[in-house]
Amino acid sequence: MAEQVAVSHDVTELIKRIKDIKIAMLTTAEQDGTLHSRPMYTQEPQNDGTLWFYTEKDSAKIFEVKKDQHVSLNYSKPEDNLYVAVSGTATVTTNSELIKKYWSEGLRAWFPNGPEDPNIALLRIDIVRGEYWDQPSNVLVRAFGYAKAVITGERYQPTGDEHTQVKP
Repeated sequence: MAEQVAVSHDVTELIKRIKDIKIAMLTTAEQDGTLHSRPMYTQEPQNDGTLWFYTEKDSAKIFEVKKDQHVSLNYSKPEDNLYVAVSGTATVTTNSELIKKYWSEGLRAWFPNGPEDPNIALLRIDIVRGEYWDQPSNVLVRAFGYAKAVITGERYQPTGDEHTQVKP
Protein backbone atom coordinates (compact mmCIF):
# COMPACT_ATOMS: atom_id res chain seq x y z
CA MET A 1 0.00 0.00 0.00
CA ALA A 2 1.37 3.40 -0.97
CA GLU A 3 2.06 5.94 1.72
CA GLN A 4 -0.59 8.64 2.08
CA VAL A 5 0.99 12.08 2.27
CA ALA A 6 -1.06 15.05 3.40
CA VAL A 7 -0.57 18.27 1.46
CA SER A 8 -0.84 21.66 3.11
CA HIS A 9 -0.53 25.21 1.85
CA ASP A 10 0.05 26.53 5.38
CA VAL A 11 3.78 27.13 5.84
CA THR A 12 3.31 27.95 9.55
CA GLU A 13 3.10 24.22 10.45
CA LEU A 14 6.48 23.69 8.80
CA ILE A 15 7.97 26.75 10.52
CA LYS A 16 6.61 25.56 13.87
CA ARG A 17 8.56 22.32 13.50
CA ILE A 18 11.91 23.92 12.60
CA LYS A 19 11.86 27.01 14.86
CA ASP A 20 13.73 25.25 17.68
CA ILE A 21 16.18 23.40 15.42
CA LYS A 22 18.95 25.92 14.89
CA ILE A 23 21.29 24.00 12.60
CA ALA A 24 20.28 23.05 9.06
CA MET A 25 22.29 21.37 6.34
CA LEU A 26 22.22 23.75 3.37
CA THR A 27 22.80 22.16 -0.04
CA THR A 28 23.74 24.18 -3.11
CA ALA A 29 24.95 23.17 -6.56
CA GLU A 30 28.55 23.80 -7.55
CA GLN A 31 29.35 25.05 -11.05
CA ASP A 32 29.78 21.49 -12.37
CA GLY A 33 26.45 20.42 -10.82
CA THR A 34 28.00 18.60 -7.85
CA LEU A 35 25.95 19.07 -4.71
CA HIS A 36 27.68 20.80 -1.81
CA SER A 37 26.27 20.68 1.75
CA ARG A 38 27.31 22.49 4.89
CA PRO A 39 25.81 23.24 8.31
CA MET A 40 24.22 26.65 8.74
CA TYR A 41 22.71 28.40 11.76
CA THR A 42 19.10 29.46 11.15
CA GLN A 43 18.04 32.85 12.44
CA GLU A 44 14.43 33.11 13.68
CA PRO A 45 12.29 31.55 10.88
CA GLN A 46 9.57 33.85 9.60
CA ASN A 47 5.94 32.70 9.38
CA ASP A 48 5.81 33.83 5.75
CA GLY A 49 8.27 31.06 4.83
CA THR A 50 11.44 33.15 4.80
CA LEU A 51 14.61 31.77 6.38
CA TRP A 52 17.71 33.89 7.09
CA PHE A 53 21.37 32.84 7.44
CA TYR A 54 24.50 34.91 8.01
CA THR A 55 27.43 34.19 5.74
CA GLU A 56 30.57 35.71 4.29
CA LYS A 57 30.25 37.64 1.03
CA ASP A 58 33.19 35.73 -0.44
CA SER A 59 32.05 32.22 0.56
CA ALA A 60 31.55 29.42 -1.95
CA LYS A 61 27.84 29.26 -1.17
CA ILE A 62 27.38 32.86 -2.35
CA PHE A 63 28.98 32.09 -5.71
CA GLU A 64 26.92 28.89 -5.96
CA VAL A 65 23.54 30.54 -5.29
CA LYS A 66 24.32 33.35 -7.71
CA LYS A 67 24.76 30.64 -10.37
CA ASP A 68 21.76 28.54 -9.27
CA GLN A 69 19.26 29.89 -6.73
CA HIS A 70 17.72 26.47 -6.01
CA VAL A 71 18.76 25.18 -2.59
CA SER A 72 17.80 22.49 -0.14
CA LEU A 73 17.77 22.63 3.65
CA ASN A 74 17.49 19.63 5.94
CA TYR A 75 16.63 19.80 9.63
CA SER A 76 16.49 16.91 12.06
CA LYS A 77 15.70 16.34 15.69
CA PRO A 78 16.28 12.58 16.02
CA GLU A 79 15.38 12.47 19.72
CA ASP A 80 11.83 13.50 18.72
CA ASN A 81 11.75 11.57 15.42
CA LEU A 82 11.30 14.86 13.57
CA TYR A 83 12.79 15.33 10.11
CA VAL A 84 12.22 18.28 7.77
CA ALA A 85 13.29 18.87 4.16
CA VAL A 86 12.93 22.29 2.56
CA SER A 87 13.40 23.34 -1.06
CA GLY A 88 13.71 27.02 -1.76
CA THR A 89 15.22 29.86 -3.69
CA ALA A 90 18.17 31.75 -2.31
CA THR A 91 19.10 35.38 -2.66
CA VAL A 92 21.94 37.34 -1.12
CA THR A 93 21.64 40.73 0.53
CA THR A 94 24.07 43.08 2.22
CA ASN A 95 21.28 45.39 3.41
CA SER A 96 22.68 46.85 6.63
CA GLU A 97 19.21 47.29 8.19
CA LEU A 98 18.43 43.59 7.75
CA ILE A 99 21.88 42.59 8.97
CA LYS A 100 21.32 44.61 12.16
CA LYS A 101 17.74 43.35 12.53
CA TYR A 102 18.76 39.68 12.69
CA TRP A 103 22.10 40.22 14.43
CA SER A 104 22.85 38.44 17.71
CA GLU A 105 26.04 38.82 19.72
CA GLY A 106 26.95 35.14 19.29
CA LEU A 107 27.63 35.85 15.60
CA ARG A 108 30.70 37.86 16.62
CA ALA A 109 32.68 34.58 16.66
CA TRP A 110 32.41 34.56 12.85
CA PHE A 111 32.17 38.31 12.34
CA PRO A 112 34.50 39.96 14.90
CA ASN A 113 33.67 43.45 13.63
CA GLY A 114 30.00 42.96 14.41
CA PRO A 115 27.15 43.81 12.04
CA GLU A 116 29.40 46.38 10.32
CA ASP A 117 31.86 43.65 9.23
CA PRO A 118 32.69 44.40 5.57
CA ASN A 119 32.46 40.71 4.60
CA ILE A 120 29.02 40.03 6.12
CA ALA A 121 25.98 39.09 4.06
CA LEU A 122 22.59 37.52 4.64
CA LEU A 123 21.37 34.54 2.70
CA ARG A 124 17.60 34.66 2.31
CA ILE A 125 15.81 31.41 1.52
CA ASP A 126 12.20 31.59 0.39
CA ILE A 127 10.51 28.24 0.92
CA VAL A 128 9.08 26.80 -2.28
CA ARG A 129 8.25 23.40 -0.86
CA GLY A 130 8.73 21.62 2.43
CA GLU A 131 8.11 18.19 3.79
CA TYR A 132 8.17 16.89 7.32
CA TRP A 133 8.03 13.57 9.08
CA ASP A 134 6.90 13.88 12.67
CA GLN A 135 6.51 10.58 14.51
CA PRO A 136 5.97 9.52 18.11
CA SER A 137 9.35 9.01 19.75
CA ASN A 138 8.30 6.93 22.73
CA VAL A 139 10.27 3.67 22.90
CA LEU A 140 7.14 1.77 24.00
CA VAL A 141 5.21 3.04 20.97
CA ARG A 142 7.96 1.86 18.64
CA ALA A 143 8.22 -1.49 20.45
CA PHE A 144 4.45 -1.99 20.08
CA GLY A 145 4.73 -1.14 16.38
CA TYR A 146 7.50 -3.67 15.94
CA ALA A 147 5.53 -6.39 17.73
CA LYS A 148 2.40 -5.67 15.69
CA ALA A 149 4.36 -5.83 12.42
CA VAL A 150 5.95 -9.14 13.37
CA ILE A 151 2.64 -10.69 14.45
CA THR A 152 0.34 -9.35 11.72
CA GLY A 153 2.79 -8.72 8.88
CA GLU A 154 1.29 -5.25 8.52
CA ARG A 155 3.01 -1.94 8.81
CA TYR A 156 2.22 -0.14 12.04
CA GLN A 157 0.89 3.41 11.68
CA PRO A 158 0.78 5.00 15.13
CA THR A 159 -1.61 7.81 15.90
CA GLY A 160 0.13 11.11 15.53
CA ASP A 161 2.46 9.90 12.77
CA GLU A 162 2.61 12.79 10.30
CA HIS A 163 4.15 13.04 6.87
CA THR A 164 3.10 16.29 5.26
CA GLN A 165 4.14 18.21 2.18
CA VAL A 166 3.91 21.99 2.35
CA LYS A 167 3.53 24.03 -0.81
CA PRO A 168 3.08 27.70 0.16
